[in-house]
Amino acid sequence: MSHDLFEAARGAMKFAHVPYSKFPVGAAIRADDGKVYTGANIENLSFPQGWCAEPTAIGCMVMGGGRKIVEMAVIAEKLALCPPCGGCRQKISEFADAGTKIYLCDEVGVQKTMTMAELLPFSFETDILG
Repeated sequence: MSHDLFEAARGAMKFAHVPYSKFPVGAAIRADDGKVYTGANIENLSFPQGWCAEPTAIGCMVMGGGRKIVEMAVIAEKLALCPPCGGCRQKISEFADAGTKIYLCDEVGVQKTMTMAELLPFSFETDILG
C-alpha cells in the first residue's frame, strides 16, 4: 500500500518550485476518506515565506474533504530518507495520531517507516489543548 504513496510523492516532487534552494521535495498523504493528496515545496524569495511539501499536501487534503492522515510518504531529490522538518512534524501531528505511519523514501521506494510518535516524541497533544 505504501508503494502508491511513494509514486504519488515522487510525482508531486516534479511540481516543486525551488529556484533558490534547488531542493525539491514531494509528499503524499492517504487520508481517512481513502483519497491520496499530494504536495511539493514552493519557495519564495522572501525566506521563510515559502512552504514545505508536507503542509501543501495537508492543505490539499483539508480542502478535498479529508480530515485525518492515515499514512504519509516523503521524498527529496537530493537527500535520501529526508524526514519532515520540525515545523512540518508539528503540522502533521495536528492531523495524525501517534501510530500514523510516515514513509521516508529514496529514488527507488520506501526505505524507512516511522510512526508519528517516533518522528515527534513529546509533541503537543491537540486533544488535550482543545
